[in-house]
Parts: sequence; C-alpha cells; structure tokens
Amino acid sequence: MHPSQSELLQLKNLGLASVNILHSVGIRSCEDLRRVGPVEAFINIRTRGINASRVLLYALQGALLDVHWNDLDPDLKERLASEADDRLSLRQQE
Repeated sequence: MHPSQSELLQLKNLGLASVNILHSVGIRSCEDLRRVGPVEAFINIRTRGINASRVLLYALQGALLDVHWNDLDPDLKERLASEADDRLSLRQQE
C-alpha cells in the first residue's frame, strides 16, 4: 500500500475504492483533498466518466470534517449537491 493511500484511508468515510478513485484524479493526500475541495474532487471524478453518486460527494466533505457523511447537516448536503450540479452543467456546456 502506498503511504498516501494509508493517509487517505485514515479519513472517515473513505475506503480503498474511494481512495483509488481519488488517486485516479490526482488526489493522493489529505492535503490534496483539502486544497481541491470536495466539490471539485467530485466534479473531476464525474467528468472522468466515473459513475459516482452524491454519497461520495458527502463522504468527501465528511472526511474533511471528520464526520460520518450521513451526519452532515442536510442544508450542507443540499449546498454541496447544488454547487456540484451547477458546475457539472457548466462543464457539459463547454
């Protein structure tokens, strides 16, 4: 196991499959995820053709906050989903 995989695997909500997906879009450390942010990471995953649900978006946010994704505030989930949907729509129009 690569050291950065181990680091990401220590975050709440992230398992090996999620970490491998993050690696495929260039996110290899906790700092990378913080820098890119959960919405941009999710958009990069989706635009790469990986079929990821909103649960992954919530899991990424929860990982940064050290909170189980299901315990995120519903308003925060809605803001994340709305921002991701808007930005994905813009990318598809390009």
